[in-house]
Amino acid sequence: MTRRLRRIGLTLASVVLGAGLTACHGGVKPSAAASAAPVATPVAAAATPAAPVPDAAFTAWLTQARADAAKRGIKNAVIDQALGDIAPIPRVVELDGQQPEFSNTFTRYLNSAVSDRRVADGRAMMQKHAALLKQLEAQYGIPGRFLVAFWGLESNFGSDTGTYPVVTALATLAYDGRREAMFRDEMFKAMTILDQGHISYPKMKGSWAGAMGQTQFMPSVFLRLAVDQDNDGHKDIWTNVADALGSTANYLKNMGWDTERTWGREVQLPAGFDLRNVSLDVDAKENIKPLAEWAQLGLRRADGGPLPVLDIAASVLLPAGTKGPALLVYDNYRTTLRYNRSAFYAIAIGYLADRVSGAGKLIKPAQEDAPLRREEVMGLQEGLVTLGFLKSADGVMGSVTRQAVRAFQLANGLTPDGYADRAVIAAVRNRAQTNQPAG
Repeated sequence: MTRRLRRIGLTLASVVLGAGLTACHGGVKPSAAASAAPVATPVAAAATPAAPVPDAAFTAWLTQARADAAKRGIKNAVIDQALGDIAPIPRVVELDGQQPEFSNTFTRYLNSAVSDRRVADGRAMMQKHAALLKQLEAQYGIPGRFLVAFWGLESNFGSDTGTYPVVTALATLAYDGRREAMFRDEMFKAMTILDQGHISYPKMKGSWAGAMGQTQFMPSVFLRLAVDQDNDGHKDIWTNVADALGSTANYLKNMGWDTERTWGREVQLPAGFDLRNVSLDVDAKENIKPLAEWAQLGLRRADGGPLPVLDIAASVLLPAGTKGPALLVYDNYRTTLRYNRSAFYAIAIGYLADRVSGAGKLIKPAQEDAPLRREEVMGLQEGLVTLGFLKSADGVMGSVTRQAVRAFQLANGLTPDGYADRAVIAAVRNRAQTNQPAG
């Protein structure tokens, strides 16, 4: 527990454990594990968490929040309903500060996010909502297969939208104090949505971090970009498929989606390909080259055919190292990162979009590796620090660590794909223990 909630003496025994992690959009993230973040799965259904009785400290905080809400012009009836009888939810604080025990692997993530069941359900949704998807593509320029992919990953096509009362969850995070200003503003924006009559208070449920609806918008994003697609007077992203998908299409359009291009494709790398050309950062911006240049370097489609002749820039990713598929990604991959800053998530969106529109599975699926424990990642990082390849250890397998792994691999005659498995960890540990300079 953090300082404020420890002070008021809340215990986890006083709550019903609720839904798991979910993605938050509009620049808000519940954790910092960007490229391997396991947060892009829908919220599991659960009973609404019960809240304990607040004490004087929270009551005082709430009194000020009520006054500030009134200054923003929110109706007293909405303030009374949203803030009248609430208390912090300890489970929300626990999830906000939770560190994963394991680092997710690309293979396990992709197999879960783009399961055969989800592909089949997505294809059914493509057929069921064909007219709507065609309308949205004409209006916003976003192909329907991508809207269905976001829908599938965010809420399993509307079936798992979250069980936490949004205002209470946001109040909890704001009062907790770690990111008070951000979550306090989101709380007031959620109340503004209620004030505008788009959803009733009992139905405003979402993730523990305040993401809402069938494609998980934060309240600030809702107010900027949600649309009333069916013109019924309400922007209902919770129960109205047209509004949910229309709002997502509007979001992607405003984030800069390239309506003329796809997200990327699986490719073959030639023998002897210089792996220093592979991007390791989440944004895949280290080695952006025109498609023609990648073709000159010997890249081909996954089936062996030539790359398309297009004036487009791309980057190469190896999300599972040389053990898995090689992917050539375009700007729409980076646009997807603005929805959820996770390389695994952005790849899964593109792959699911391809699959629901009839494409087959990856030609080179990744080999299965057991997830690394956090203590193993810490050990790897501490070894890299000892050897001078990394400045500090944080237990997160992020871009900086992958760059350090590749530097170690290059210095020691190993395949420089930046991918850390247990063989690489053992090599780093052995080098660090013998206290020999790398290389």
